[in-house]
Amino acid sequence: MPIEQLPHASDLYRTAEIREIEATALAGLPPGSLMRAAGKAAANLVKDLTPKTNTTKASVLVLCGPGNNGGDALETACLLALADYDVSIVLCGGSRQFSAEAQLSLVRAQHSPAKFIDIDQALAQLITQSCSFVIDGLFGIGLSRPITGSAASMIVQLNRLTGATRPIVVALDIPSGLDADSGQIIGDQGVAVRATHTITFIANKPGLHTGAGRDYAGSVTVANLQISSGFFPVPHGHLIDRSMFAEMFPARAHDSNKGSFGNVAVIGGAAGMTGAPLLSARAAIHCGAGRVYLGFVGASIGVDSLHPELMCRQATELDVRQHVVVIGPGLGDGAEAEAALSRALTDAPSIVIDADALNLIAIRPVLQKLLTERRQNGVASIITPHPLEAARLLALSTKQVQADRWRSAERLAQIFNATVILKGSGSIVAAPDAPIYINSTGNPALATAGTGDVLAGICGALLAQGMTENHAATAAVWLHGLAADNLVEQGVGPVGLTASELIPAVRRSLNQLINAAAIGS
Repeated sequence: MPIEQLPHASDLYRTAEIREIEATALAGLPPGSLMRAAGKAAANLVKDLTPKTNTTKASVLVLCGPGNNGGDALETACLLALADYDVSIVLCGGSRQFSAEAQLSLVRAQHSPAKFIDIDQALAQLITQSCSFVIDGLFGIGLSRPITGSAASMIVQLNRLTGATRPIVVALDIPSGLDADSGQIIGDQGVAVRATHTITFIANKPGLHTGAGRDYAGSVTVANLQISSGFFPVPHGHLIDRSMFAEMFPARAHDSNKGSFGNVAVIGGAAGMTGAPLLSARAAIHCGAGRVYLGFVGASIGVDSLHPELMCRQATELDVRQHVVVIGPGLGDGAEAEAALSRALTDAPSIVIDADALNLIAIRPVLQKLLTERRQNGVASIITPHPLEAARLLALSTKQVQADRWRSAERLAQIFNATVILKGSGSIVAAPDAPIYINSTGNPALATAGTGDVLAGICGALLAQGMTENHAATAAVWLHGLAADNLVEQGVGPVGLTASELIPAVRRSLNQLINAAAIGS
């Protein structure tokens, strides 16, 4: 009989799925079971985070909202108080709206050593930074409107705290005020708790990892509350992590040559915009493509003095049928650009479409048709829009795209019949009839000109070496972000990191991955 497998921490479930799992599981459990399990998991996390050198009681401020998230917080408070923590509980919104299960949790907390305080006393604790931990149990995944009133005031004060004495902030399930699906703060003028740690219950949630989620969730821990694996449907989303790539990057055979690793042609470089395609081409050669050509729609530079191994041509001189084509960096919007894009969409065996090429597709139905027909003709297409480019492609505002990045990426994949990388914090990879993937690497160092051109070049190199478009897209965003993470760890960034500095760091990360896979095999 096969062993039941619980969801992995990298599996992602949206709110509607979590609700269904929870309801089905609760039907066969005693009342309050999941709430008590959540409280136990959260209390254990706080204990793990408590410095072992503490000689005095660690003080904990517990913020309890009016719903079941407040019940989870009360269970956490009770267990910590019984474990000799100095626990203060503030009920934000009273207890009248508590469910029967949360009422039981309230009674347990009232009979524990924890003390109940009012909102003014809680604010005083925050202002003086006199607590070691703050437990955010204000609002969970059911919140649908902006937080207002005393709870909002509490969050604003909590988020103002800085410095070494700032408490560890543990959010229960989701930082209050953050949408669990989109990763956006709920409401135009809304607020959300900026947590250092989030313990999320039942399963992992996309909103913790994309949009504003990574800024507000901090380090994420998943507690499945011992729900049986039989209650979990097949996940439609996953975090991209290192384990995905164990077999994607085999060691190179000694008996290989430049023809073994494919050709990439980067097409762009209208007048005054030669830098963008140079970045893409340099990224492609650093990531292992056998040959890399630069096809300029403007005047060719003749040679790249920094990397003379790149072969510079006019775009019209390249036979795109022989190359993986990366098109768009510095392409411009002139007639030559449109002709080059039309030719590439028609003839290239694999294509990565970025920047100006995406903007041309957004306004030219004939180009849209050529793109959508590629998959049915058995050829690969990757598009790499940032949110503004995605908005143009979907005829929406950037705000609407960001309001649900998961659904926006899905729509792009379906409309254009292509693999999509929707760039941004927690870049999202989507493809027709495939799960969603959210990237787990990267940092604000990537918010600088040219890093998107580098990403397009990485995609092209991986396609040229035989990866499928979905594998190339997921691997490219992960390596791109990992390189930035490694550079920041070394003190290069996040402020002032340049796209050119990123390229050799991507090469280093790629080779480390290949070497690790070879050792593992």
